Amino acid sequence: MPEKSTTQPLREQRLARVQALRAKGSDPYPARVERTDSAFDLRARFQALDAGQTTVNRACVAGRVMSVRNSGMFLDLYDGTAKLQLFLPIEGRDPSLAAVLADIDLGDFVSASGVVRRTKRGELTLDVDSLRVIVKALLAPPEKFHGLTNTELRYRQRYVDLIANETTRNTLLTRFRLVAAIRGYLTRAGYLEVETPMLQPIYGGATARPFTTHHNVLDMELYLRIAPELYLKRLLVGGLSDKLFELNRNFRNEGITTKHNPEFTMLEVYHAYGDMTTMMDLLAAMIPEVVMQATGSTRVSCGGATIDLQDGFRKVSMVGEASRALGIDVSTADLASVRGAIEQHTGVPIDDGESWGALVQLAFESFVEGQLQEPTHVVDFPADVSPLAKRSPADPRIAERFETYCFGMEIANAFSEMNDPIAQRAIFEAQAASATDDGETPREVDEDFLTALEYGMPPAGGLGLGIDRLAMIASGTSSIREVIAFPTLRPTGGQPK
Repeated sequence: MPEKSTTQPLREQRLARVQALRAKGSDPYPARVERTDSAFDLRARFQALDAGQTTVNRACVAGRVMSVRNSGMFLDLYDGTAKLQLFLPIEGRDPSLAAVLADIDLGDFVSASGVVRRTKRGELTLDVDSLRVIVKALLAPPEKFHGLTNTELRYRQRYVDLIANETTRNTLLTRFRLVAAIRGYLTRAGYLEVETPMLQPIYGGATARPFTTHHNVLDMELYLRIAPELYLKRLLVGGLSDKLFELNRNFRNEGITTKHNPEFTMLEVYHAYGDMTTMMDLLAAMIPEVVMQATGSTRVSCGGATIDLQDGFRKVSMVGEASRALGIDVSTADLASVRGAIEQHTGVPIDDGESWGALVQLAFESFVEGQLQEPTHVVDFPADVSPLAKRSPADPRIAERFETYCFGMEIANAFSEMNDPIAQRAIFEAQAASATDDGETPREVDEDFLTALEYGMPPAGGLGLGIDRLAMIASGTSSIREVIAFPTLRPTGGQPK
């Protein structure tokens, strides 16, 4: 927050103006304000108006004063839709307008009425004959030309960031338009949007450390969900719909990076009688369309690279890419050889207990993942790092799973979902034992979910899509905190690493 020593005198001046307005009988915070048009509507309506032309059309607008120029002759007003220029003539100015203008500071909200025209320079303008302060701002917005530039302060005071920085507004608008487009796309495709618990007695559906809380009345521990997967599958068991999705928050009590926030938004989609290829086709068709709806283009850029999402998604093998990176065939090499090749490339010792799948995944993440700039589906995941996916009939070491990457980061994860209750029980019990052995957060076997599977879940394809990361791609930003309106931060000072 700005230092009190620099803001206090200005705030006192503004407080004095509040009292002056009230003394004149003018409420600086009225409950309701009439307006006939938004700035965006006026721009669209008078798009064809020639420079220098004045209309007979009146309009009443309301918004925040972003600048005052030429001794108050021009005011720039922003109303949340677009900017509009207000004109108050100096010569022959109505004394009542002059009095109101004297009470206006940058950041105030005003209501203005007048006639629409376009200046000789081509700027759509409202010739104001009625002006009123409708919100008196006690704190000034950031300086016009430099805006709010302190990154830490921008995230902590996002409301000021939005006032000052058009780029921030556009980035968040892109994100929320993207969310709306995804909901619309899936609904039109016949998917039912559902809701499942955020507070769960047993966390599951992914491997992560949960946030823990306590319910006083029930006297029980609860977890903020790390994934909705196991509850969505219960709905498949119950036959609520053969095509369903949830778009909502997940919470993971882990690190904060430019790609990770403890609270994040995920889309999970399930299609009964489909498989991972069903999800692959859905993703490849949906992403270009929703990005087009959110941004007006399928071309996206990040870190100097530009791609067109309409060009499609290529497909590569994790096992194949790991083999290429290490210079050995990891599908036939023994564990010692794979481990030694990774240690040789990284210079970091690896625990002898790591499984074949974990080593393959480590090699991929270390040497391949960051190079996947164009949209890419990665297939041939090891089964032992894919506990909720079906095994490949051709090779039981391989899962029917893919992850999608773009600009070097994972954006989606999909399976042919495991629906064999006996096999799922064995996997869950092995996970729980492994967590105990490794000193990780204890994992409890979800007996109710296993009971649900015993009633029978249809074969299904399942997809998880990271909304925050897709928003990063659509808006061309390299930090997840740019596309989250209020990212998680340290309580005081010091930006998270």
